[in-house]
Amino acid sequence: MSPDELVPTELTEKLRDRADAADFESDWPAESWNQLVAAGVTGWCIPTAHGGSERSSLELLAGYEQLAGACLTTTFILSQRDAAVRRIRDSGRADLARELLRPLACGGRFATVGLSQLSTSRQHGAPALTARETSSGFVLDGVMPWVTGADQAEHIVGGAVLPDGRQIMIVVMTDQPGVQIEPPLSLAALSGSRTSEVVCRNAEMPRHWLLAGPAPQVMSTGRGGTGGLETSCLAIGHAGAAIADLQQEAANRPNMEPVAERLTATHESLRTQLHQLATGGGAADAALALRARANALVIRATQAALTASKGGGFVRPHPAQRRARQALFFLVWSCPRSAAEATLRHLADGPICS
Repeated sequence: MSPDELVPTELTEKLRDRADAADFESDWPAESWNQLVAAGVTGWCIPTAHGGSERSSLELLAGYEQLAGACLTTTFILSQRDAAVRRIRDSGRADLARELLRPLACGGRFATVGLSQLSTSRQHGAPALTARETSSGFVLDGVMPWVTGADQAEHIVGGAVLPDGRQIMIVVMTDQPGVQIEPPLSLAALSGSRTSEVVCRNAEMPRHWLLAGPAPQVMSTGRGGTGGLETSCLAIGHAGAAIADLQQEAANRPNMEPVAERLTATHESLRTQLHQLATGGGAADAALALRARANALVIRATQAALTASKGGGFVRPHPAQRRARQALFFLVWSCPRSAAEATLRHLADGPICS
């Protein structure tokens, strides 16, 4: 299936029309999300046996790239929902897959992830979220510091640390006593994602909801980790939208052509690398290197588009200012230390492509 067949032009146009409101306003972008549901996007990464359409890795990446170019806020929400879906799908818990995936495929329920405390957030002190094992399950205490769409979710795939240092991954029911969703964070961009802290105070989760662990590094299980190829894909898609605007400017301003051509070549090279990694597996360090180059590209492309737009691009609702602000998010979103350091090198003086 071609990208145009997977993501109809009508869908991207509707997302693009609402992209400014989804980014700037703190309301949940219900209309945009409903458009994804109606187009079957919420079934892309769910097996057909559970009501999904089970798209291939390359189809998923092509679809995410197009959606990110239309509305990064809505696509970011989708990425967090799909990360939760993958963790459930790949957990080996066939009973939970049967219970949860079908309503997620049709959009009747919403799930998200609260795993950053195990990977990139608050890594320099005591565990942000702890778990105590009981005869019937686990008692959670602490905070999940970064949960997108928390107040829209029935389920949060969360991670916690036991007293002996082992970790668990568990489905946290948001209506369970002791689970408190804080007001959305005041973000520089992507406000409609309604990203919040979720506090657990003596919150009991039955063992039925355990997805993985206890294990030393529970995030290494399954294929649904954060900050992977999907994150780089969204950066490439977002950069592509800025480059398209720059190409339009270059059509009337020949002095812009060298910049547009160089960014276009880099964009195409990174997309090729992304697809090669998706089909060939690839080493973790190759994925992290791609992430750093994608980060540098999205910053440079959006800044170039803003520069080309002159003063008018700095005024809402011009897309140049929105894309430039949103690009900053990739510098902090699920960005492990190695990727952050490589990004800094690229932004300082290094080439984007090796």
